[in-house]
Amino acid sequence: MEDYNKIIESLGVRFIKAKNINILKPVTIENNYDIENSLILVNKGSLAFGKDKDMCHGGEVFFVPGGKQVSITYGSSAAVSLSKDDFLNNKESYFQSYANDNDSNGESYSYVSFEAKAFDSVNFFASLDIPPFKIEDDGKISSLIQSINHEVNDTAPGKGRIIKVMTEQLVVELIRYILKQGLFVEQFATNSTYFKDPRLIDIFTFIKENLGEDLSNKILANVANVSEDYVGQYFKMLTGINPQDYIEYQRMEEAVNLLRTSKKSIREIGKEVGYKDTAYFCRRFKMMFGIPAGKMRRRESLINV
Repeated sequence: MEDYNKIIESLGVRFIKAKNINILKPVTIENNYDIENSLILVNKGSLAFGKDKDMCHGGEVFFVPGGKQVSITYGSSAAVSLSKDDFLNNKESYFQSYANDNDSNGESYSYVSFEAKAFDSVNFFASLDIPPFKIEDDGKISSLIQSINHEVNDTAPGKGRIIKVMTEQLVVELIRYILKQGLFVEQFATNSTYFKDPRLIDIFTFIKENLGEDLSNKILANVANVSEDYVGQYFKMLTGINPQDYIEYQRMEEAVNLLRTSKKSIREIGKEVGYKDTAYFCRRFKMMFGIPAGKMRRRESLINV
């Protein structure tokens, strides 16, 4: 239990966005993908996910860890199937946002997206490498999703502070639910082990602070004070992924952040996160997210309208 407390205390939690949505027409979004973590509460109706079309019904919550691709169907009747790109071009035909519960019509959903980083470096839920999953009958998580959405649409002073506190509580309740249900025990055990290793934390921190620089295994070996031949094996042994895959994910995550928050050109952003060749950066970006970098800039989320 002490290890879990240390992990929770290490997490830096940041609220990204929240929205209530009505479904105008049922739709399946193939290969839905976002950097941030998302919790989706089914207020009325149903939601299906994954290849097997597992179901979430009213009152249940669907959790999508950051970086995981998953097919999501909104609506219980026959749905049109769209790629992410096609959905983005026509999302107003399928989703309608609303602020007050009185404006909810038919099948509706509430979502909250957030970031949770251990030691301000590691995307915690992405590092667990767990699949999207359903949360059943957890009143605390559902209530927090509704409360955050209510606060987002309020004009009272201090709402930013309240949203921050509630989002942190939401993350803790999510981790408690996972532990209480005995989910992903092996992944949690692995995380608690490598979060104790100061050399690995040094590598995480160095990568975060030097995304635009050379991050070859030779450089990482010097940071961890191990051999170049061993550093890749060492990193993968503790995290389950090789360091260069982790680095690309971190670079793309920062690219998304810059696209959303800055006016820098795509060329400038690519260079800032370590890609000297803009064309290569754009190819890798589209391969990872399924949409061009320019379109990512124009949207907040696949489920935001």
